[in-house]
Amino acid sequence: MAKNNDDFVDIASSADVNKVYGKERRSDPPKRKNKGLARRIVVLVLSMIFLLVGSGLLFYYNVLDRMNFKDLEPAAPAPTGSTGETTTYSIANAGSTLLSSDNVLNILLFGQDSPASEHDHGRSDTTILLSIDNVNKKLKLTSFQRDTYVSIPGHGDNKINSAFTFGGERLSIDTIESNFGIKVDKYATVDFSSFREVIEALGGVDIELTLEEIKYINAQIDVNNQTDVTSFLKYDETKEKQMVHLDGYQALWYARDRGEESLGGNPEYSFSGDDWDRTSRQRNLIQTIITNLRKNASLTELVAVANKIGPLVTTNLKKGDITFLVSNMMTYIGYDMEEMSLPTLGHWRYGTTSDGQSVIAIDDWDGVRKDVAKFIYEDSVSSSSSSSKSSSTGPTTAQ
Repeated sequence: MAKNNDDFVDIASSADVNKVYGKERRSDPPKRKNKGLARRIVVLVLSMIFLLVGSGLLFYYNVLDRMNFKDLEPAAPAPTGSTGETTTYSIANAGSTLLSSDNVLNILLFGQDSPASEHDHGRSDTTILLSIDNVNKKLKLTSFQRDTYVSIPGHGDNKINSAFTFGGERLSIDTIESNFGIKVDKYATVDFSSFREVIEALGGVDIELTLEEIKYINAQIDVNNQTDVTSFLKYDETKEKQMVHLDGYQALWYARDRGEESLGGNPEYSFSGDDWDRTSRQRNLIQTIITNLRKNASLTELVAVANKIGPLVTTNLKKGDITFLVSNMMTYIGYDMEEMSLPTLGHWRYGTTSDGQSVIAIDDWDGVRKDVAKFIYEDSVSSSSSSSKSSSTGPTTAQ
């Protein structure tokens, strides 16, 4: 969907917000995960590390030059002859208004499970929006469930992660903007093959895991015959939670953990969990890494880390953008961290498409859009008038 400057509403000062939100529908978005079932294992995006790990080191332009900078083409009009519905869901009552603020920077982070090629964008099975909120002094992580059924501009209705397959970062950004009503400022992508290198560059990560999470990691190492490249985690059977140190392979299994029945055909390797748990683990891993860096990392160590991580990241953040962010790094790294997962509680159900796919169907689009807007922009979106229900419908799925 093509956009112009008139589509962007700076909510720090715009009266247009009064047309969108009503007090009776505003509430703090749920920060605890919903329960459900997802069908495919996905990977974690740690693109955020490149942003937050940098500290003063990114002032060194030889490090910046090692990063992969890729501008996005302007959003293209929907192609003719596409099949399926092409409805664009707007957060406002009419038009395609996007919420934005000069005081909040939204960076969309992609975890790509296979590297892109000339004719293949690969797949992004993890999508997290990092919001740097300079008003409330917070870093906010918003996960998008991969099976969420949305309208993809020019491609009809499909699961949200299909947008990356169809059109890479550009189409994924357009899809999230048009469905959820939040302006995306920048993006960063890390592919599957780079994940372990990122963790190893950090020297691993110290994290508190449950007993079942530890056993899941060990089971995956066993089933996949990885004892030549990593090792089993040691644990105390009497403790439900305990601190462990994860290397790259172990951290990847933690980030991919959504539970499994009879893993590798072994009924003893059965673990509870779902896709909501998986995205919660991903956000927990990011927060743990940032916390560890606050406490332990020196500038010399951060310089070495960034030099290794830089080539693994693709982004449209320019050198000037990064230099500005880095100049404020010590401020940002001290911000509180909050998280949420979309769609939010009470606004979705499991549905089935006409071709038999199991999807997360959003029943109340207004409610979801208000939740994510309230989470990212907080009091900036308060108003005294209520929006209509005209934009509450979404893609059609079976009950």
